[in-house]
Parts: sequence; C-alpha cells; structure tokens
Amino acid sequence: MADKKPPMDPNTDEADATQLKLAKAQGDAYGAALEHMIESVAHGGAEKPAGHYRIGYAVEEAEGMYMWHDGELHWEEPDDENVHIEVSVRDASDGRFVPAVKVFVTVIDPDGKEVGTHEQPLLWHPMIYHYGRNWTVPADGKYTLRVRVEPPTIMRHDEVNGKRFLKEEEVEFKNVQIERGQG
Repeated sequence: MADKKPPMDPNTDEADATQLKLAKAQGDAYGAALEHMIESVAHGGAEKPAGHYRIGYAVEEAEGMYMWHDGELHWEEPDDENVHIEVSVRDASDGRFVPAVKVFVTVIDPDGKEVGTHEQPLLWHPMIYHYGRNWTVPADGKYTLRVRVEPPTIMRHDEVNGKRFLKEEEVEFKNVQIERGQG
C-alpha cells in the first residue's frame, strides 16, 4: 500500500502541516485495518491506485446484516447469496476512507460472462467502514471484478485543496479466487 505525500497545499486555513499529519495518521490506521481484513479475515483481496483514490476489494463468505424495514433494524441472514464482496475507497494521498461515493461492482465469471452489476452500499462494520453486499455466483473459480467509483457529492472545506475526487474512476481486478459458501 503506497505511502504518498499528500498533494495538498499546507498553506491554507484548512490544511496546515499539523492537520495533514493528523489526516495521514487516520489513513495509516484505516490502512492497517484494511490490511488485517485482506490478510486475516477475508479469503483474499488487493488494492490499486486510481486517480485520487486507492480502490481495494476483499472477498469472504456471504454474511448476515441488519437491514432497515419500516423504520426498524432487522437482522437478515443470506438467502441464496454465497459470497460477500467488500470495496474500500481511500484517498490516494493520505489513505483516509472516502465517504459518500457511489460504488458499483461488475462480476465477470471465468468464461468472461457478466454475472451482474450492483451498487455496493456503505456498510458500517465494527472494525472498518467499507462498501459491500452479498452476491450469488454460479461456481467457484477465478473471476474478474470491475469496480467503478463515482465522485462524492459532499460539500468540501478548503478553497485551495477542496477540488479533488472529481472524476469517475474504474479498476479491474483479474483472477480473483471466489469460493462459494455461506457464513
């Protein structure tokens, strides 16, 4: 996971050297959690640079989640879903999690056929925020994951440094080993 100096001007009201150092520390903490998720929790994963982002994925068994229904949270176990795909979107310069982006994943099977494309909603997790959902894949094998990130529409501080994350970015992860199972 790359360690880049933030491409920001530290001479503004919003981004002095101390603030950028603190932002980097947040990114380092998120990076450590992501590394733990990929290496010790999930069956595999990776991360790639893409413009102002670092986009990563992790794959594990389908898992239960709380879902909102009629104004209340209800626990739901997976039905036919047999894999959970998680996506991280980080600032390429300081490693912090980027909120409020729209993330879409396209899963392509080993024969090159699209299994589907779905938006990956933001998920709260006790260790690490990520975008994710459960999927149904037809067989075990080496898949391609195409991840598309639309820029966030959130307001931004800092007239000098605030114009970032303006482009849609897409990355592909090839030979992603997916083994079906339910968690």
